[in-house]
Amino acid sequence: MAYLKEPEHPHGQQARTGILLVNLGTPEAPTAQALRPYLREFLSDPRVVEIPRALWWLILNGVILNTRPKKSAEKYAAIWTLEGSPLKVHTEKQAKLLKGWLSEKLASPFMVEYAMRYGEPSISGTLARMKTAGCDRILILPTYPQYAASSTATAFDAAFDWLKQTRNQPALRTVKHYHDHPAYIQALAANIRDDWQMHGRPDVLVMSFHGVPRYTLDKGDPYHCECQKTGRLLTETLGLEKTQYRLTFQSRFGRAEWLQPYTDKTLQALGREGIGRVDVVAPGFTADCLETLEELAMEGRASFLAAGGKIFRYIPALNQHPRWIDALGQIALENLGGWVSANWDHDADERARQESKRRALALGAHS
Repeated sequence: MAYLKEPEHPHGQQARTGILLVNLGTPEAPTAQALRPYLREFLSDPRVVEIPRALWWLILNGVILNTRPKKSAEKYAAIWTLEGSPLKVHTEKQAKLLKGWLSEKLASPFMVEYAMRYGEPSISGTLARMKTAGCDRILILPTYPQYAASSTATAFDAAFDWLKQTRNQPALRTVKHYHDHPAYIQALAANIRDDWQMHGRPDVLVMSFHGVPRYTLDKGDPYHCECQKTGRLLTETLGLEKTQYRLTFQSRFGRAEWLQPYTDKTLQALGREGIGRVDVVAPGFTADCLETLEELAMEGRASFLAAGGKIFRYIPALNQHPRWIDALGQIALENLGGWVSANWDHDADERARQESKRRALALGAHS
């Protein structure tokens, strides 16, 4: 194996701890031209589509990449902002706010960056940049509260692929999930209560999670169970009765059976039942994106109203909610044990680094 070129390492360089937020990804622009490479990278991942590679290659390159980019571009154009992709905008802001939150708790040197599993900034490129900046210990913190092989695991795959090519490897830790973390549940509840305080309560709250094929549950993926636990803890915190909420799954793709009940069919059924007002929230999405802003807030609204529903409200994702940033900080600190400190002594560290540099130069080091 040919290893990646190592960055220059001046003796006496200050070591840092890195925290890397990872989200799914986004095209660079809402155009078919930008969607094609993004979709190719995303749908070529064997964890995302688990069918024989040769057959899938023909379907992907012969059909999907010739038809879907244009349709997807139209959907992205409907939610694009002046700042760019909502998912990227929110994730970048979350990283900056997390850095500020941690800076009030820590004295030792650290840095916070974000990366996308598909698209830019890439996981490999961001990890390389963090290593060059002196990070010898890095925490990978996905923005997926519920673990799934097609989301969390593939983010770890990308990090470990970079690690395998690295000669002088930093220590790596990963956060598998936090679907039942009290601070995350409280952040979800606070976000919903804030909306209800302004707009009142609905007749039914629909909690919509991203779907995955049913066979992944049968093969041992814990995603379905973790979504169910998040939903149970959230409704208990909100004090909802069973008749006041539904837990559903969205974003089906292909003809295979996916986790049920399906969000779109549930909204249609609620409309036909004469439910006056439905609120929809997406607990598994910590940043608003195509699946929340277009699929839920637009398509979901249209389905519910067309079926006879009266009022539809989409409750925004956690985004930059203060309780969510607090939860992110708590989750990060719990997984950084022994790597960071509130009592770090800058002067003592400086003396130790200078002494290390002196000894290295005495042994013939170049810098």
